Formats: sequence, structure tokens, C-alpha cells
Amino acid sequence: MFQKITQTLNQLRDKIFSNIHSNNLIYNTCWEDPRCDRQMLNIQPDSQMVMITSAGCNALDYLLDNPKAIHTIDMNARQNALLALKIALFQNANFHELWQMFGEGHYDNAVGLYAEKLRATMPDYAQAFWDKNIIYFRKKSFYFFGTSGTFAWWFNQYINLQPKLRKNIDALISADSVEQQREIYKEVEPKIVTPFIKWFINRHITMSVLGVPRAQRQLIIDEYPEEKVAGFVRDCLRQVFCELPTKDNYFWRVYLNGAYTLDCCPNYLLQENFDTLKQNTPNIHQHTQTVAEFLRENPNKYSQYILLDHQDWLAAHDVPALIEEWNLILKNSKKGTKILMRSAAPIINFLPDFVEDAVDFDMVTASQLHKLDRVGTYASVYIGTVK
Repeated sequence: MFQKITQTLNQLRDKIFSNIHSNNLIYNTCWEDPRCDRQMLNIQPDSQMVMITSAGCNALDYLLDNPKAIHTIDMNARQNALLALKIALFQNANFHELWQMFGEGHYDNAVGLYAEKLRATMPDYAQAFWDKNIIYFRKKSFYFFGTSGTFAWWFNQYINLQPKLRKNIDALISADSVEQQREIYKEVEPKIVTPFIKWFINRHITMSVLGVPRAQRQLIIDEYPEEKVAGFVRDCLRQVFCELPTKDNYFWRVYLNGAYTLDCCPNYLLQENFDTLKQNTPNIHQHTQTVAEFLRENPNKYSQYILLDHQDWLAAHDVPALIEEWNLILKNSKKGTKILMRSAAPIINFLPDFVEDAVDFDMVTASQLHKLDRVGTYASVYIGTVK
């Protein structure tokens, strides 16, 4: 009886996640550190890359290494629509307009700019999304829209109710040294890791809004059986704010302030990179489908794969699809192809045996760079080289 109830609850949780993920923009900015990625990926002028789109920030970052092609893949067309808008800005607008929309997250003339310069150059699915949602940039910050952005907005309301906490957080993300950060964080943590917030973070609906499926949530709970996700989040925050400099941590700044600054922002928003990216954005090719579908339809010998963490879900829900995807990845790779993936588990134990035979995983380099990752929300990162 208990087993049936658990199974029913899990099916309901999966349905909730699927409905949220299928009907919303989830990620309005990437939460994987491309500075670490580019050190692991060895991107070259002849590189042909395959990656999950997410919010598109990192695809633009990789373009600075001048690869021949980047194929961005996402099952959620809204994520591809977000990247399409950024590409349209590079191709048809100027740096000021790009900065207002994605640096400040707010532009009074966003609707007019979209209608006059951007819309006609974008694919149909992107037009359909932004026809309804370009207003995001006219209201509160764009970074407070989408499901993860909505969570960030509510958290900022909580912070703003406590002037001392807001002052401490602003000081924390602008601190001059890690030692100073640690002193400030001692005062901040008791205010942001409260019993209520821990309870709230541990709810499945909260994790679904943040784009974390049940399978990943369970991987975290397996490592933190008492405190669950809240314990993992607490340790992540300590790593980010007490061990690494925050002055260039644009990932946390944008969700804590709703905007970047000119000296703390993704590389695609640096003015000195505008012309390079304007020239290189035609090398991005967008696909709304699964990785396996893309590889079946577009066979090639690709040089880099950036899989993010989606295989956590495949391992828990669709092992045949996991096996098929790896077969296709290896079929469409060459000697030296790099494969980058992340996980909510500290150790990935779901890879098929034939993958272990065909790919050499450099855990030393991955572990070293994982400690320098400014996001800090994954338990592990893997970088493999096809033998």
C-alpha cells in the first residue's frame, strides 16, 4: 500500500515538473561557469560543437574562441527563443541596446526596438514567444521573469524587507577579499538559511520551478538524508561566498540585484567583445529537439559536447534513451572529442560500460576546476576525451 502511494506521488511530482518545464521559460541566464568550461573544452577554429541551449549565454561565450559551428539544442523552444533574441541584438542593434536589455535587464524602448529591428530577423517560434513576452523588459528586470527569475524576485522581496540584510548582501558581492566575504557571510547566513526557507527549498514544487527534476532532487537527498536539498544549498552558498572571490561572480549578482554591472557581467556583455560576436553569431545553429534526434538527423564528427546535467534525468527515467544517446554521441565523435557534463550526484555511476571503455575521463582536471566554479550548484563535473 505504501509503495503504491509513493509511486503515485512520484508520478504526480514528475507531471508537475513536466508541466512547468514544458510551458515556461525556465532559465533566463546560464548557471554553468564558461570560464571553467573553456579551459576543459579546448575549442579550436575548426571545432564543431553540440550543446544544450539553456539561456544561450555560454554559447555566446564559447563563440569568443572562434569555433566553426555551435549547434544549440533544447527541447524547450522558449530557451532557444531567448538565444535567438540575443543573436538578433548582435546582428541588428548596437551595444547600448544589448546592454540595456541584458545588462540592465530593463529597456523602456524594448517593444519598439523589437518591432523595428529584431522581430523580422528571428525564427517563427521566437517571434511567437517574444510577441507575447517582450514586455518583460519594460516591467521589472527581465531577470525576475521566467520560473527561476520569479523565485529570484520573491527572494529579493524577502531581502528588501530587512534593510540590514540587503546592506550586507550588497557588501558581500562587492567585497575586496575572501576574508572580508567570510566575515560578512557569518551575519548573512542565519538570515537566509532559516527553518522556513529550508522547508521551502525542500519542497518539490520549489525545485521544479528552478528546473530541478525529482531524479536530481533524489540524488541530492541521497547525499543529505537529514537536511535534504537545504543542506546541499547551504554548503553551496558557503563554497561560493566564503571560498571564491565575489567581485566577478556575475551569476549570483544578477539574481541578488536583478542586473549586472559593466565590470561584473558575462563576456557576451563586454563592449570589447561586441564586434567579434556580431561577426561570429551566424555560426550558431539552433535546434528544438533532443540531443539524440539532432544526432540522428545531423550526422557528423563533432569535436565538443556540452551535456549539462540532463543525463541525471535520463538515468532515472529512460535508460534506453540514455544508452541510445551515448551510442549516437560516440558514433558522431572522433578521437579527441571532448564531452563535458555535470551532475547533482558527487559521483556519476550510471554511464554504460561501453562509455567507460570509449572515453577517458580526466577527474583531476575536472575536480580542480569544479572548485573554482563561481556558480557552485552542481555536485560534480566530468570532462571526457574520446579515445
